[in-house]
Amino acid sequence: MVMTLEADYAVRIVEMLAVSNKKIDARSLSDQAHVPLRFALKILRKLVAGGLIVSYKGAHGGYMLAREPGKITLREVIESVEGPYMISRCQQDEYACQHNACCKVHQIYDEISSIVRKKLDSYTFDSLRNGGTGDIVGKKGEK
Repeated sequence: MVMTLEADYAVRIVEMLAVSNKKIDARSLSDQAHVPLRFALKILRKLVAGGLIVSYKGAHGGYMLAREPGKITLREVIESVEGPYMISRCQQDEYACQHNACCKVHQIYDEISSIVRKKLDSYTFDSLRNGGTGDIVGKKGEK
């Protein structure tokens, strides 16, 4: 499995906002993150709707993080553009599994998805803002 390009771009955008710790306009975010502007705007709308960033309108508008970088997890960013993380579609409430094989592994999929969600929750964007070691994010609570 591969993370979607949209989620990868969202992580880049939030990383840039965390490092800058200031308001940045959409075009600058697009250019610096190497994300096409139309795609960046779509992602920015989802990040605003998810409560991760705030937008400011007008000539001096732009985007900033809605919370401290240490309070924004990698999972929140990914799920803001992709929806809840799950390894299989059979974990979706609206999916009606018709196969015995699927039902036999459903609990395994739930367990794996839970582990991944917890791991993604253990990383925040705090280390970058504080001049981290170059990793995308640092472990929650690390300074």
